[in-house]
Parts: sequence; structure tokens; C-alpha cells
Amino acid sequence: MLGEFMRRFRRDRGGSTAIIFALSLIPIVFLTGLSLDFSAAAQKRIRLNAAADSAALSMVTPTAMTKTCSQVQTTAQSIFMGQASLLGTGLSSVPTPSISGCVDNVTTRTVTVTYSASSVNSFPNVLALLTHASETTWTITGSSTATATTAPNINFYLLLDNSPSMDIAATTAGINTMVANTSAQGGCALACHETNPTSGDVAGNPGGEDNYTLAKNLGVVTRVQNMATATSSLMNTATQTMTTNNASCPTGPGCYEMAIFTFNVQGTTTSQCSSTSIQVIYAPSCAPSSDLSSAQTAAAGIDVLKVCSNNYLICGTNNNDADTDFETAMKAINNIMPTPGTGTSGSTPQEVLFLVTDGVDDEINSSSCSQTLDGSRCQQPFNTAMCTTVKNRGIRIAVLYTEYLPLPTNAWYNSWISPFQSQIGPNMQSCASPGLFFQVTTDDDIAAAMVALFQKSIASAHLSQ
Repeated sequence: MLGEFMRRFRRDRGGSTAIIFALSLIPIVFLTGLSLDFSAAAQKRIRLNAAADSAALSMVTPTAMTKTCSQVQTTAQSIFMGQASLLGTGLSSVPTPSISGCVDNVTTRTVTVTYSASSVNSFPNVLALLTHASETTWTITGSSTATATTAPNINFYLLLDNSPSMDIAATTAGINTMVANTSAQGGCALACHETNPTSGDVAGNPGGEDNYTLAKNLGVVTRVQNMATATSSLMNTATQTMTTNNASCPTGPGCYEMAIFTFNVQGTTTSQCSSTSIQVIYAPSCAPSSDLSSAQTAAAGIDVLKVCSNNYLICGTNNNDADTDFETAMKAINNIMPTPGTGTSGSTPQEVLFLVTDGVDDEINSSSCSQTLDGSRCQQPFNTAMCTTVKNRGIRIAVLYTEYLPLPTNAWYNSWISPFQSQIGPNMQSCASPGLFFQVTTDDDIAAAMVALFQKSIASAHLSQ
């Protein structure tokens, strides 16, 4: 009997499911507890990461960029801790974030908000069984980094060529009109402004008419006129950009101040500026100003250099039409511009020399001249040595090259300018700082080119920090 019972017991499989379930229930409970605590910790980490994002971003808003790191750090910590406190008992305590990377008085600020928190576990005993320790919390960590760049304060010094060669007609149609109406001069596309056009030249030949007046009577617009309009319009662009920057001049950030000068062969000594080789169009106390409305009005009045007649800058004094002394003008503007700073609120402004010219030097002969005419007059591509001097001081140069146009109907051009025509543009480009060169030719929009160059100059200021 006993043996038969034992054999039946061994063959009986009834109740095995309950036993297996009982044995598997232990890992199921472990895994359920772990997954619930892990999921809860992950959700808390997501919310704390969002809090860190909010804290980091609060330190690089346009308003925050005008404040010290100490000021914005206090605000950022409050933002983080305020959002973290909404997790209530899910955290063992409200963590205080660590903030690093913030630097005062820079145009680019990068900050990192880091936190470490303890997520309270709902199944601490399960973890204790697995790890042989009392795991009542799980540590969760995270960080967020934010970067922002503010517009630096920049002082612009506009040096504009208003010599007679810049008073060429601005369009192909205008050039053709001028040539057709100046046959007595051999066809001249330049609207030179002569105060005494009937006096004749030094050889006693009949003097031509005042082409400046002729151009106006014919409705021909010249490059100098376009340059004046473009410079005036540029003040609107600068004003609109400052509005976008929310600039508070002169402290900034993003404040742009302007000084406007023209150059040719002579200048005007004023109580504002002592330089005699450039003319003050707008520069109160010989310095830039954020009063761009006044700068706009002044720029609209830019005009070409007046001369007496052909070869005579001043009646009775023959200067062979050497009316574009670039080297002297560059020395003068270099003396006027102070040492630039970083452009931050706690520093002096950055500086940009904004040069507009057709790129041909025409001056009384000097030791730096590569092509001497008649032993006294020098015509050559602009000598870029002073450009290097200026750039070495940390001043960027933006160049708008108004292409010196080939004039095959003009004998003087064919003899003296044509041989170095191909060098003019490359010389002007080498004068410019990287990325700050723009070239326009006949029928091009000088106003659009000036705006494009201005936008490049302020964009490169952001990237340089």
C-alpha cells in the first residue's frame, strides 16, 4: 500500500501551476517595483531638465545680458528651485543648482546650469533586497547650457571719396548722355564741378562748360549723388537695427554711432577737427554720434569737390588735377580714430572704417608713387600700406569699391589709367578686412551695397567675439 501511494504521488502533476506562480511572483514584484521607481525618477529628471533649461535661458535674454552674472544667477536659481519645488515629496529636498561659465561684460555669454537631486523611491525594500543596502532614493543629475550673443557697440567712421573722378554718371544711359553732350571736350562722362569753366586751361585753350551744371540740366545722376543718397539712407538702416537691438545709447548693447568725412585733395580746418586733409560732414567734436537723424541730414548734402577749371584746383594755382590724396586722408582718419575696445557695455566701442572710393590715387608726386606723370603728378592704385596700419590697431575696414570705369573714348584714361586698371579692384579688396569688401559698377545700386556692407560689418562683429 505504501509503495503504491508513493508511486501515485510521483506521477501526480496537479497543483504545479500554483507552485510555479508562487516562485515567479518574487522576481515579478522585484521588477515591478524597480520599473515603477525608475519610471518615476525618469519623469522627475525630465521636469528638472526643463527647469534647468528655463534657468539657463533666463541668464542670456537681451535684458539679462545687460546685467551682471551675480544678478542673473540669483534669478536663475530662483526659477529652477521654484519649478523643482512643484515635485513636492517626490524629491528628498529641493536642490540648489550649480551655475558656471557666466562672465560679465562680454558680447557672447555661455552659461551651464547643473543639478543633482534625490528621487524618493516607492519600493525601497525591493532595492534593498537586490543591492543589500537601504536604497530609499535614487540620485538623478542633469545640466543645461545656453549661449547668446548681444550686438556690440560699434563706432563707424565713414570716409567717402568725393573727388572729381567719383562724379561720373551713375548709369550707362547717363554716361552716354554726357559723352554725347561734351563733344567739344572729346566726350567726357565726368560731371566735374568747375567754378570758372570759361577761363580756359593753362595752354590757353578754350575752357569747357561746367559739366556739373550740364549733368543737372540733362537730368543725369552721378555717383557722388548716389553716394550721398546711399549714406543718408544708411542712417535709417542703422537706426532700425538699433531698435531691433533694443539699444540704449551710448552704453548699449547694440549702439551704433556715426562720423562722416569726405576726402579728395584738400580739407577744411574746423573747430571740431584739426585735420586739413579730410572734410567733416558730420562728426560733433570730431567724434561719432548716435544722433543718426542729424547724420542723415548732413549726409544728404555731400557733393563733389569744386575746382576752378581743368588742371586748376584753385584759380591761378596749377595742381595738374591731382585731386585724390588717399594716403594723406588715411593718415588723417587713423589719427582721429581712438583705440577700439570690445564693444561691450563695460568697454569702449568697436570701430569700423567704412571706405567708399573708386580706388585711384591722384596726388602730387611722392616717394611712394609708382607712376609719375610730368614729374609732379602721381596716378596709381591706392597704396594699401595705411590700410594695414589701421587694421593692425584692431580697427576693421569695410570697403565699398565703386569700380573705376574704363573710358576708352578718353585719351588720358588710355594713356595713364588703363595700364593699371586690373590692379585697382584687387588693391581695394586687400585693404578691406576679411568679408568686408563689396564692389559696384555702372547701373548697380550703391544704397543696397552700402546696406549689405553695413550688415556684414555688424554680423562679423558678433562672430569675432
